[in-house]
Amino acid sequence: MLKGITYLIFGIIFGITMSKSEAISWYRIYEMFQFDSFHMYGIIGTAVAIGAIGIMLFRKLGVKTLSGERLPLNPKEMSIPRYLIGGSIFGMGWALTGACPGPLFTLIGYEYWPVLIVLASAILGTLAYGYARPKLPH
Repeated sequence: MLKGITYLIFGIIFGITMSKSEAISWYRIYEMFQFDSFHMYGIIGTAVAIGAIGIMLFRKLGVKTLSGERLPLNPKEMSIPRYLIGGSIFGMGWALTGACPGPLFTLIGYEYWPVLIVLASAILGTLAYGYARPKLPH
């Protein structure tokens, strides 16, 4: 129960952050893909920097999960085709829908109901990848 409340609180904070930073705005995403504004690149860059520092600290301090296990922070194998193809598919979906997976729930919270179609498509795409993964070159 406590874990669920913790996740809910962090989700609410994340949603407020996405809303206040205008990361849920289709116009801001359009500006980014047109290279007309630095706004979204600043948000993404800040998230990457905070994430990198967080992972570094987690490794250094030996942070554990809520259940007491060590975090599995193993380095990934570098593969240009893997990241190029996956990133291109992700980027095309982002450009077509005007939303990356992070703000989807915030948009649903704002009652933009068509985003439910995007969320369902994202879930189906994830399931399809899960089934196809053993057959894909990694």
